[in-house]
Amino acid sequence: MDAKARNCLLQHREALEKDIKTSYIMDHMISDGFLTISEEEKVRNEPTQQQRAAMLIKMILKKDNDSYVSFYNALLHEGYKDLAALLHDGIPVVSSSSVRTVLCEGGVPQRPVVFVTRKKLVNAIQQKLSKLKGEPGWVTIHGMAGCGKSVLAAEAVRDHSLLEGCFPGGVHWVSVGKQDKSGLLMKLQNLCTRLDQDESFSQRLPLNIEEAKDRLRILMLRKHPRSLLILDDVWDSWVLKAFDNQCQILLTTRDKSVTDSVMGPKYVVPVESSLGKEKGLEILSLFVNMKKADLPEQAHSIIKECKGSPLVVSLIGALLRDFPNRWEYYLKQLQNKQFKRIRKSSSYDYEALDEAMSISVEMLREDIKDYYIDLSILQKDVKVPTKVLCILWDMETEEVEDILQEFVNKSLLFCDRNGKSFCYYLHDLQVDFLTEKNCSQLQDLHKKIITQFQRYHQPHTLSPDQEDCMYWCNFLAYHMASAKMHKELCALMFSLDWIKAKTELVGPAHLIHEFVEYRHILDEKDCAVSENFQEFLSLNGHLLGRQPFPNIIQLGLCEPETSEVYQQAKLQAKQEVDNGMLYLEWINKKNITNLSRLVVRPHTDAVYHACFSEDGQRIASCGADKTLQVFKAETGEKLLEIKAHEDEVLCCAFSTDDRFISTCSVDKKVKIWNSMTGELVHTYDEHSEQVNCCHFTNSSHHLLLATGSSDCFLKLWDLNQKECRNTMFGHTNSVNHCRFSPDDKLLASCSADGTLKLWDVTSANERKSINVKQFFLNSEDPQEDMEVIVKCCSWSADGARIMVAAKNKIFLWNIDSCSKVADCRGHLSWVHGVMFSPDGSSFLTSSDDQTIRLWETKKVCKNSAVMLKQEVDVVFQENEVMVLAVDHIRRLQLINGKTGQIDYLTEAQVSCCCLSPHLQYIAFGDENGAIEILELVNNRIFQSRIRHKTTVWHIEFTADEKTLISSSDDSEIQVWNWHLDKFIFLRAHQETVKDFRLLKNSRLLSWSFDGTVKVWNIVTGNKEKDFVCHQGTVLSCDISHDATKFSSTSADKTAKIWSFDLLLPLHELRGHNGCVRCSAFSVDSTLLATGDDNGEIRIWNVSNGELLHLCAPLSEEGAATHGGWVTDLCFSPDGKMLISAGGYIKWWNVVTGESSQTFYTNGTNLKKIHVSPDFKTYVTVDNLGILYILQTLE
Repeated sequence: MDAKARNCLLQHREALEKDIKTSYIMDHMISDGFLTISEEEKVRNEPTQQQRAAMLIKMILKKDNDSYVSFYNALLHEGYKDLAALLHDGIPVVSSSSVRTVLCEGGVPQRPVVFVTRKKLVNAIQQKLSKLKGEPGWVTIHGMAGCGKSVLAAEAVRDHSLLEGCFPGGVHWVSVGKQDKSGLLMKLQNLCTRLDQDESFSQRLPLNIEEAKDRLRILMLRKHPRSLLILDDVWDSWVLKAFDNQCQILLTTRDKSVTDSVMGPKYVVPVESSLGKEKGLEILSLFVNMKKADLPEQAHSIIKECKGSPLVVSLIGALLRDFPNRWEYYLKQLQNKQFKRIRKSSSYDYEALDEAMSISVEMLREDIKDYYIDLSILQKDVKVPTKVLCILWDMETEEVEDILQEFVNKSLLFCDRNGKSFCYYLHDLQVDFLTEKNCSQLQDLHKKIITQFQRYHQPHTLSPDQEDCMYWCNFLAYHMASAKMHKELCALMFSLDWIKAKTELVGPAHLIHEFVEYRHILDEKDCAVSENFQEFLSLNGHLLGRQPFPNIIQLGLCEPETSEVYQQAKLQAKQEVDNGMLYLEWINKKNITNLSRLVVRPHTDAVYHACFSEDGQRIASCGADKTLQVFKAETGEKLLEIKAHEDEVLCCAFSTDDRFISTCSVDKKVKIWNSMTGELVHTYDEHSEQVNCCHFTNSSHHLLLATGSSDCFLKLWDLNQKECRNTMFGHTNSVNHCRFSPDDKLLASCSADGTLKLWDVTSANERKSINVKQFFLNSEDPQEDMEVIVKCCSWSADGARIMVAAKNKIFLWNIDSCSKVADCRGHLSWVHGVMFSPDGSSFLTSSDDQTIRLWETKKVCKNSAVMLKQEVDVVFQENEVMVLAVDHIRRLQLINGKTGQIDYLTEAQVSCCCLSPHLQYIAFGDENGAIEILELVNNRIFQSRIRHKTTVWHIEFTADEKTLISSSDDSEIQVWNWHLDKFIFLRAHQETVKDFRLLKNSRLLSWSFDGTVKVWNIVTGNKEKDFVCHQGTVLSCDISHDATKFSSTSADKTAKIWSFDLLLPLHELRGHNGCVRCSAFSVDSTLLATGDDNGEIRIWNVSNGELLHLCAPLSEEGAATHGGWVTDLCFSPDGKMLISAGGYIKWWNVVTGESSQTFYTNGTNLKKIHVSPDFKTYVTVDNLGILYILQTLE
């Protein structure tokens, strides 16, 4: 050993001896080949932990540089980062050390304690990996279970020249296993966390598989280029699609066809199921520490009985290491086959596997056998933290680790030692063995873990800094359901506290999955309550995944008052209000109708497509569960269930006459079914990749079927012919969806290349291409990295509009102008399908959240829904809230905010309106420049005889209600004393007047696009003051309550404070990075708040212009803070609270600058917030035209 390394070890010897646990350190060093079994025994014989550490360090000091590096890497792998840092300066230059560090950091498993090399296979894998040459591709190691695929994969990358030449970006190991969608999402979340440990790309987990795939692509491209991703134990082809991100991938699997579903170069390395006699004997000799030639005759017979399986030989070898004289005994156990086979129908063809596992369990010490039986409740491929088992067994960590180490030593359990905390897991065959052998005890065992959990934890108090937090979060409901603790399960799932705790950690997707998984139990308790919570999660899923996490009680208060979610939220809110918390009641929410009419869950997995029959009476759907379902559109009653394909069914379609339903699948086949009987009529298989979509022509005269595939082609089929009629090519990526136009002349296709294309059906030529990516230009993502996959489309009946789903949004586009007409949101996860009903009155959407939603077009589409414009006026009078509003067809409405009563006052083309202070009159202007006043008592109308030249945009009564001020797109302000019918015109602005504000003593403040602010006398019409405020447009002004100052904000990114007595500003407030859109003085005139287009709010000291607070909500990845522009601000009377409007509404603590509450509106882009004098009632309208009257909860 180098003198430098030796001195470093001696220098820090005392600290090392004090802290390290030798058993795990030695496992690593034995695996690396730098410590022998006999040396391990010598260390273990020392009586105390410190003496064992001293003995190990004494041995290392006598070894070479490689041993020092092995010890350093072991410290790093076991989480002793501080101790490893002490040794870092002493690391000698050893080429192999970098390999161990790379593999350690990438989670690649260590060599087994007993390891025999298989050079031929390792070389074959390395050659295939070299063939990738830095380009995306797949190397598959396939063979039967237990044949050593994982060990070979790990060994292949344990090579310095391979890593340096081919994978300088590192290696990343993922244990995949048998997964459902929810489990795969957890695997992807964990991988993304590992690859982005500094959270430089995102501070939150991806919420669905598509988002995780996109995140993984960016991380591998930017942070880990030229690295190798190893996927261990892949079972299903659909799993690979989540990793199909232009990466270099090595995978192990028992089914080499899993890569058929992905694109790119593919190389295969087959692994024989048997080691061969000599290798098998070598493993046994290493376990029992004997020369191969000295092994007894029974060793040869054991290899024969085990059929050379590495897994079975290792199990027997581990037993023989503890009982070296039992060769004959174990051989007889295998030969007599006393132990019941666990998986008789299994594809794992090992005659002795279960017998070997049974022997291993039987040979455990009596005092720890029951602990192994307890592991029967673990799920496959789930790593369990030590802390979970400490709770289960009511033991200290050290005691639990000692027991588990015995299981590990006997190959009955596996340990993942990544970091300070240890996680343990079973091979899936061991799980099967335990569950079958202990099936009668399983319910009690699950009950035991729940009982122990309840002793130590409350579900809603789980915290991310607890080692066992994620396990309970993901599997608590599973254990309760398995224990048949239905009452406890319902109490858990119907708890807002649990929903908050779980969604804050992992997002809502897994919780939705559990509601579906345990629906049969939850519905027993209360079907309506179960539906309440599922709907709450579905409708708020886009919020429950954001950072900072929304206040779930406030979200619950927006639910219908009959909902269990609302009732729980109200109860908790009242308790918290007593402690000073702020909550809002949406008092007019009864008037808001739920847009979706029917939500059904006919499938057990993601729904990929749903469609109407031509008569609108039936709905067909298909999905990941490989079935075709047909049910009644009105009630959801099931009519047909067909096991349609061998793999996921991606699309289905009714023929025009409703006689047939077509389906297409990942299995590359297209099938035609009788829609009434479910009988198979045709099968087509000309596509070379999975078929993503299918659609019949709208005329039954000459029935054609169109299909689109991942092979980038569209095909047209004539049902009277066996082969395809035409093939259309032009897309550069998978074709996701296709639809014939109503007249069958055009075929629309959507693709992963981000385009929507229109094809001529007769000639099969491309007619038009629309780049949908251009409609996502407001995204925060860099354009070159933004991937917009156009999922699906549906034509309107007249062929003029087309509905498109891209990412998780639904858009309605005008085909000619490509302009957006409407959008809607309601699904939790990615939308896979959209379709209009035959009469266009409703449309279907289907999603990863396992729901199909039926929407009413009139309620969603802006062209036909009755909704309010955002320019409203509000008067707060005693206990009344009166709202004057204009709807989208320019009708004037007077709404009583407390009762919800609506009076329709006029049907003129109203452009703006206002109420008089005492609710005696209303005034409104129209698009032609006319102004009218309506006396509410008798409906008498007064008309202005002098019109504005253009549309009237602003209008306001004076305090005495005798004069009306108005402005339009021209630069003129009109003062109309309508009692005397006298007019005064204020003309001095050079450009359009942005707005105005009445002052005391018959004065008026106006501001304009010309950058000036002017003060007028509205009696004489004279201009009294002229302030040149900004080079850009003056966007807003506010007047201090003492009437001595005003503020101005501008597109030049500044705000200014002015005195009415000076023509120069008192203070120029700089620091905003966007247009400063609004400002507000506090009631005592000491503070000024300003808000900008980046969602940032600043609070300033008025006297000296000093910045006091920067209020900016934490930015979610890719989202502007405050959901967009800050458009309005208002202080509370005591100056302690500030309310802001933007993408949603926020309340701020002025003293601390921190957010006190957030109210998320259905739409966004709020223009103004009207606040009552007592700061307890708030009124606004969102961009969907929904009115919100909010009241603080008391």
